[in-house]
Amino acid sequence: MRRPALVLALAAAAALAGCAKRTLPPGDVGVCYHVAPLKDGKSLRYNRLVENVPSLESCAANLEAMRIKFLRLGGSNQDIYGAYQGNFIFIQREGVFTAPSLEEHRYLALVRTGDGRLAIPSAMPTQ
Repeated sequence: MRRPALVLALAAAAALAGCAKRTLPPGDVGVCYHVAPLKDGKSLRYNRLVENVPSLESCAANLEAMRIKFLRLGGSNQDIYGAYQGNFIFIQREGVFTAPSLEEHRYLALVRTGDGRLAIPSAMPTQ
């Protein structure tokens, strides 16, 4: 008797999870954005960084170059994020991650080499 109630509860939870708020980035083709959270902590500002960008990897490279320039000017923000064609890009110490929304799971796009450069994961040697 308890089994149908459990199945119904799980189905309701799955339906509500599908209705959860998702923060989606702009989907402009070929435009790389730097994404900055505003002071209210709830909204984001999308700053156009580069246009006519051919790939997500190129956008990540532009974001990494911007991050390095800011660090050289005395900034302290190690982790930044951006957006490219409907995907968020997260530049972190471990590498570059991507996700279709802020709330979804992040997937590894680029890893850092021993000297800090970015490379596709399959280019790194396995041990």
